[in-house]
Amino acid sequence: MVSQPRKRNIAYWIVTVIFVVFMLFSGISELLQIASAQQILKSLGYPVYLNYILGTAKVIGCIVLIQWRFNTVKEWAYAGFTIDILGAAASTFFAGEGIGPALFTVVFLTPVFLSYWLWKRVEYRTV
Repeated sequence: MVSQPRKRNIAYWIVTVIFVVFMLFSGISELLQIASAQQILKSLGYPVYLNYILGTAKVIGCIVLIQWRFNTVKEWAYAGFTIDILGAAASTFFAGEGIGPALFTVVFLTPVFLSYWLWKRVEYRTV
């Protein structure tokens, strides 16, 4: 039988790795200036060079989320991803795409919050 802390640890890694892979793909697409990444920024009214900034931040954030040594920086990474997703949702709404697409973007906060919550449970071995 698998212990509760072990199940929590497994759940943490599953959620976190899925989120990290998604964000890593997004960050690398931005760094490589893939046409779809450029088009998203243009449609939101942002300059294309912003992809380099966002892509770099996402790749660094992904590396930070999978390490266990620097907890304060890990907290910052979770905050950064939260700000990124909220900013994307707000940009989508204010660019005139409507509330539906903006709310859909906010759904991506779920794995961020779930990963963070599980990390805290694993880190402190609490219920």
